Amino acid sequence: MTDFEYQIECTTRDLADKLVGDFSMTVPQALRVVYNSETYEKLINPKTGLYFQSPLYVYDFLKNEVLTGRMS
Repeated sequence: MTDFEYQIECTTRDLADKLVGDFSMTVPQALRVVYNSETYEKLINPKTGLYFQSPLYVYDFLKNEVLTGRMS
């Protein structure tokens, strides 16, 4: 596993954990939301640099996407 892949996996775990806590989702539901989000698409694109940001910073985008249907 590369450093990039490891960073993505750790951030994904943290995002799912926050969704479970904030939205009372199950872990499988939270992971499905993360993996199917526009935020995740940006996260896994190294050109965006989003993977390099803190999980809480990325979560702000994901939370907004969950609440509004848009990443913004």
